[in-house]
Amino acid sequence: MFRKKTAAEPEPTPMIQERPGAKNRPTPKRKDQEAANRRPLVGNSKAASADVKARQRAEREAARQGMLRGEEKYLAPRDRGPVKRMLRDIVDTRWNIGEFLLPLMLVVLAVMLLGGQDPRAQILILPMVYGVMLIGILDAWFLTRRAKRRVEEEFGTDAPRGTGWYVALRSMQMRMSRVPRPQIKRGEPVVRRR
Repeated sequence: MFRKKTAAEPEPTPMIQERPGAKNRPTPKRKDQEAANRRPLVGNSKAASADVKARQRAEREAARQGMLRGEEKYLAPRDRGPVKRMLRDIVDTRWNIGEFLLPLMLVVLAVMLLGGQDPRAQILILPMVYGVMLIGILDAWFLTRRAKRRVEEEFGTDAPRGTGWYVALRSMQMRMSRVPRPQIKRGEPVVRRR
C-alpha cells in the first residue's frame, strides 16, 4: 500500500484519435494562456517613444512650412481654392492703411504713457488716431468691393460668402505676419493662377 514508485515507470499516453472539426489538442492551462496574452499597455522603450515624438515634430514642422508657403494641401479649409488665392494676391499686391494701425497704436500708447497727461497732447493725438482708424476701415471697405468685383469677373460667379471679412482682416494685418505668406510682390499685377 505505501510502497515507493520506481522512477523508470513511464506513464501510459492515451491514444488521441484525431477527429475532423475538433481542436485535437489539450486545452492550455489558464495561467499559461494569460502569460501568453500579457503585454505592456504603454511602450516601454524610451528610444521608440523619442523616435515617434521626433517624427511627429518633423511632420508638424513640414506642415507649418507648407502652410506658410501656401501649399494647397497644408492650408486650412478657409484658405483653400483658387478664389482665396486670388483674394490673397489682391490684398498682398498693394499697400494697405490697415498694416500701419498696430504700429501706430503702439506709438500712441507709448506717447500717452510718457507725456500724454497733458490735455493739449490728448486733444492732438486722439483725433489723429481715430482719423487713421477711419481711413483704414474705409480703405478695407473699398478693397473688399474691388476684390469681390474682380472675383466675379474672373470666375463668373458671385464671390463666396465671407469674402469681405477675409479680405478686410488680411488687409489689417502687417505683411510679415500674414498666413499664408504673401506669394506676390507689391505692385505686381494679379493674375489667375491654376
